[in-house]
Amino acid sequence: MLDVVQSPARTLRLQPADNVVVAVDTLEPGRPNASGVAAQARIPKGHKMAVAPIAAGGPILKFGQIIGFASAPIAPGDWVHEHNVLMQDFSRDYQFSEGARNEAVLPVEQQATFQGFRRASGRAGTRNYVAILTSVNCSATVARFIAREVERQGLLRDYPNIDGVIALVHGTGCGMAAKGMGFEALKRTQWGYASNPNIAGVLLVGLGCEVFQIGRMKAEYGLVEGDTFRTMTIQETGGTRRTVEAGLTALKDMLPAANRVVRETIPASELMLALQCGGSDGYSGITANPALGVASDILVRHGGTTILSETPEIYGAEHLLTRRAATRDIGEKLVGMIKWWEDYTARVGGEMNNNPSPGNKAGGLTTILEKSLGAAAKGGTATLSGVYHYAEPVTAKGFTFMDTPGYDPVSATGQVAGGANILCFTTGRGSAYGCKPTPSIKLATNSDTFRRMEEDMDINCGDVLDGVSLEAKGQEIFDTILRVASGAPSKSETLGYGDAEFVPWQIGATM
Repeated sequence: MLDVVQSPARTLRLQPADNVVVAVDTLEPGRPNASGVAAQARIPKGHKMAVAPIAAGGPILKFGQIIGFASAPIAPGDWVHEHNVLMQDFSRDYQFSEGARNEAVLPVEQQATFQGFRRASGRAGTRNYVAILTSVNCSATVARFIAREVERQGLLRDYPNIDGVIALVHGTGCGMAAKGMGFEALKRTQWGYASNPNIAGVLLVGLGCEVFQIGRMKAEYGLVEGDTFRTMTIQETGGTRRTVEAGLTALKDMLPAANRVVRETIPASELMLALQCGGSDGYSGITANPALGVASDILVRHGGTTILSETPEIYGAEHLLTRRAATRDIGEKLVGMIKWWEDYTARVGGEMNNNPSPGNKAGGLTTILEKSLGAAAKGGTATLSGVYHYAEPVTAKGFTFMDTPGYDPVSATGQVAGGANILCFTTGRGSAYGCKPTPSIKLATNSDTFRRMEEDMDINCGDVLDGVSLEAKGQEIFDTILRVASGAPSKSETLGYGDAEFVPWQIGATM
């Protein structure tokens, strides 16, 4: 009878100081694994196993950082997860700007290029959409009716340079205060989409009596109607049918101007990349997120801009960003946002550790601290050059941060409003997501998810676990960014995602 030699199950110890390892393969009790510590029970892949004794109340270390504290004594070989890990606050040394550096940006002649749309404002787009925006939810159905008629009548057949007419509708705009944080966020979001370089023209449709008045927005931003911007309200136009007809007439006037813009060679310094993650798992901080961080650093070297967001998902890792802040003021602004979120969640009866979802936990993530350390890896190593409020125009070059919720559609909406013309989205569990007008490139953190959802995933980062270097994977991501920016459709675009993912952050009371 032949003896069957079992290969040790793979584990990863991410930093020498760590007292846990990550199970790359499922760990079975009594079977060998690469850590040299026998598992005491079955440990799912992506989850953590202790490799040293941890006393009750002692810190649990992963990435060389604290991800939680033991709620009871943990022995080597124990599964480390919700049943024996608790979350508590701890002091962090922000070391403001101590790790900041002057980024070496390549000369223009050495920068990569893409084929994009140059706007009259001087900015560059990766897509050429005409958008129907709504001032209030009450005009959402009419906006969809108009977009449906454009498709039914085949109005784009004669305009090959236009990627589509999209209705971007939302659930707010009234039942809110006419001033304050919530109103200002919506105003920035609406104007940010109207002026995003991926949009060639905007039809803004309202009801007429809502809090978010179109006339007020036009006055505050100095907007003049023409062949790239038109407005109307259902009440003034005479009802639903007449507004749909008037909307179609307005679009017919706007389409020729939008179609005259053609792709041309543009340096990669004109790209603004939104960094997103959703449906994270135990591999996210090991494969796709750090690989995207490499691509972020590459784009920064080519003079471009990247935007890390999801403030609740850098909680516990913010000290790694503040030490990279270009100035102390930038670092302090980030810490102020963290403190706002602590107060905000407390006021509504929540806590920061509510963030990891059931899917995150099933994938191996235990606390928000652990999730945040992996999520922050999307930002690479570049100096933090700016920190922005939700939907605020991002004006700095290099690596930046925007304050947003962790909920992906709301977060990405803020980034696109800030000017993002391309987006990369990492996922472990398999998020289904798209983001018109900004193309979304989906990065799978593990090969199982990539194979299971290959029609949705653009890049498999699971092969990092098989020996592909983060540098090579980051370069692959950067090359894909240039290709998609030049017009190649991402998987989510091919599937038709993006119309329903416009979700402005609703802050404050709905009245």
